[in-house]
Amino acid sequence: MADSVERTHLYHAEASALSGHLQLPFDLEIEQPASVELPEKGGYLTQRGLDYRLGSAISYKHAYTHVAGNKETKPGHGWNTLATSVIEGFNVLEVVTADRIVAQIGTDHPPEGHVPTVTFLGSRFENLRIAGHPVELDLNFSIVGDKPESDAPYTDPSSSGLLGRAAAQHARVRDQHKDYKNPIEGLLERFHLLPDKPTRGDGDEESIECSLVNQASGPFPGSCFGHVIHVPHFGTIYLAVLKVRHSKFLQKGRSPQLTNFELSMIDIDMGCIGSGKTSGATAKTNGVSGQ
Repeated sequence: MADSVERTHLYHAEASALSGHLQLPFDLEIEQPASVELPEKGGYLTQRGLDYRLGSAISYKHAYTHVAGNKETKPGHGWNTLATSVIEGFNVLEVVTADRIVAQIGTDHPPEGHVPTVTFLGSRFENLRIAGHPVELDLNFSIVGDKPESDAPYTDPSSSGLLGRAAAQHARVRDQHKDYKNPIEGLLERFHLLPDKPTRGDGDEESIECSLVNQASGPFPGSCFGHVIHVPHFGTIYLAVLKVRHSKFLQKGRSPQLTNFELSMIDIDMGCIGSGKTSGATAKTNGVSGQ
């Protein structure tokens, strides 16, 4: 009798402190300082950055990222992956500041099946402020829900409840924005009403966007639409944006072989006193198991 083939796992994790493209007050691509990517064999990698400054527009005092992947030793567990990105002393044009921003994703791929459990424990904002005023956040770290049964995707309407919670977030954004006197271009199209089940596009893939923030509020200048904040004369801020993607479906289209989680803790689309896009504290995980 032939020996049984041991199951293997290919890891994938990325983390970056800062990325984007600034157009004004000068045209410059942000070169992703303190970024790191885990090799397929797993292991541990880390990067650090100190006193980063992009002119007078964007700066931080300290940043570090690390990614890790290893086989779990506890019975009934498979392969663990961790991606972490941290920015300290974050400052964008003296308007958006934070003492500390952390993006962290941990996944556990099972010894059988393909869909992992996921946690965002550790992700947070510390002393996030706009124009010196504190930003209060209603956080929901359980937005994705528990791992679905029968290796179903998180986007399955009968599984984790992600679809319903994301739809509620999208509705909140639309409802709070509908009477805004300065409509944000593309916002309503981005947060449209979700279908009963996401439609898979080319390459047998489906995805959904939501946030770890249900609602932002505070005495700062501007208006809040769920996790989206528009500040006049500055731009639009998107907080804790989470994208969940499934692809390479098995079992007649029910079970995805790949599940990708991408968390960007702060995305800023600047306009007026500065122009461009930047993302801070971003983490990604994926990974695939097979024989």
